[in-house]
Amino acid sequence: MTTGMAPAAPTPAAAAMLDTLAADRALTVVRADDIPDAAALCAALVSGGIRTVELTFTTPGVLRHLAAATATSDSTGAIVGAGTVLTATDAQAAIDAGAAFLVTPGLRPEVAEVAVRHGIPIFPGALTPTEVAAAMDLGAAAVKIFPAGRFGPPYLKDLRGPYPNIPLLPSGGINEDNAADYLAAGALAVCAGTSVVPPAAVVAGDWADIRSRATRFTAAISITR
Repeated sequence: MTTGMAPAAPTPAAAAMLDTLAADRALTVVRADDIPDAAALCAALVSGGIRTVELTFTTPGVLRHLAAATATSDSTGAIVGAGTVLTATDAQAAIDAGAAFLVTPGLRPEVAEVAVRHGIPIFPGALTPTEVAAAMDLGAAAVKIFPAGRFGPPYLKDLRGPYPNIPLLPSGGINEDNAADYLAAGALAVCAGTSVVPPAAVVAGDWADIRSRATRFTAAISITR
């Protein structure tokens, strides 16, 4: 790898995803024991200013929820993908259910291969400089930096030194108090988890609370626009 490496020209789907992330500066990561109405969840998040929604494979029945969310994406305006994708089988199942993008917690070459073959944007998880480069070699549209909260915005800024052209998505420990700092350090967007979509609120179907949390989160990061 050479210093300042740039990703290959993105596919149209990846370019559209990156444009949305650059505009919203955030995506949400949903982990819960159940999602009573995935379409309503997505509508609440979109109304709060966050259009990109990641439903993870740690959620029981995630493929059913993914299908329900993607079937209504035209009306909700949400861009829905699958996260914590660990195998090629799960990657294919997520794409079949309508996933617009895939996310992995670490480097998963077999998942990346499926995503690239289908022209689906993939955001592999990475932490070290070596892993970031490896993620790009796998065809990443952007690289998820995880667990970002353990290292903070200065670490992300350090990664931007050798990799100024690689879109980075810090994940883990991001909330409305520190999200703007990660964006100021060079993140394309930040991954909002339980601070915006608490599992209890998701299970209870408290969409008003989730909408309010998303609104507060997007207000907190608006200073970086």
